[in-house]
Formats: sequence, C-alpha cells, structure tokens
Amino acid sequence: MWIIDPLDGTREYSEGRADWAVHVALWTRGAKPADASADVPGELTAAAVAIPGEDLVLDTDTVGGIGPREDGPVRLAVSRSRPPAITEPVREALDAELVPMGSAGVKIAAVVRGQVDAYVHAGGQYQWDSAAPIAIARAAGLFCSRIDGSPLVYNEADPYLPDLVVCRPELAERILATIAAATSGEEA
Repeated sequence: MWIIDPLDGTREYSEGRADWAVHVALWTRGAKPADASADVPGELTAAAVAIPGEDLVLDTDTVGGIGPREDGPVRLAVSRSRPPAITEPVREALDAELVPMGSAGVKIAAVVRGQVDAYVHAGGQYQWDSAAPIAIARAAGLFCSRIDGSPLVYNEADPYLPDLVVCRPELAERILATIAAATSGEEA
C-alpha cells in the first residue's frame, strides 16, 4: 500500500516558504520492524521525503545513522503556527530551545538531520502526514512512537494518527515520562 502526501505543508507552500515536503511511503503486508515485540500485519518498508525548497531528498535506503548530539540546549521542533499544548511541559522538562518550522515532514527530517533533537506532536494528523518521515526516522535509528509510547501503526482503516514522538533515543524516556505526567496531571 502506498501512503502519499503530495504536499505536506500547504500553508508554507502557499506562502512561498521552503519548509514544506512531499512524502511517499510503502507499507508492506507481513513486514515487521526490528523493534516489534509482537507480530504485526505489516510495516513501512521504504520511503522518501523531498524538501524541494532545499533541493533535498531523504530516503530509507541512504539516510544513514544519526551522529553524536551537538553541545548546547536540547532543540525541540514545533509548529510555527499552532504548537500543541504538550510542547510547553516537554520544553520545560528538557530545558529545551523551541525551533519553529512548517510541515511535519520537515520537522521529522530536521530530527533525522540533527538540526533538532526531538519533535513531539499531539494536535491531530493523519497517516499520510507522518508515514514517510517516520520510515526514514526509523531507518536513521531514531526513537518513534505515539505520545503514550505505543507503536505508530500504518495502513489502518481509520487514517487518523493524531500524535507522535520522534527523538534521539537518549531523550525518549524523559520525553515520554514528561508527557505521561503532563497528561495525568502529575509532575515528571
């Protein structure tokens, strides 16, 4: 099953900005991610994300692994137009610097490229918004899940996939604990 988003970041594109992307992902029945503990009906097996404004294409075959984290504050990609409420507790817990940018694909690509350390979203998205970028993030060795830590599952009958976390593996536990505390009303 192909999962395609021909224009991720419609607003950015219409404003003549560079932070929009084109996503193409392939979901294959019977494929299983390396980190899956149970059988799954299928998985994302190949993907590409193009960022035409940067003349850049990332793909699962050539993305390579993530490098060491640069010194300095943790950088958190956020929506430039409508950051979700969960952003502030995560920013505070990580003492992070917010880096506003456009489309979901561009934000996830920024984590893959080491421009930011994490992207947390809890404001509503669909499978096509994240399938290709998530496949590339996984291929690069990044942590990827729903905000409750459960797996991101694609090719479901309901295409709504409202939340995600993409981050460097060493930040995953802190981010998930912060989200759990923030959504339950406790302190992390």
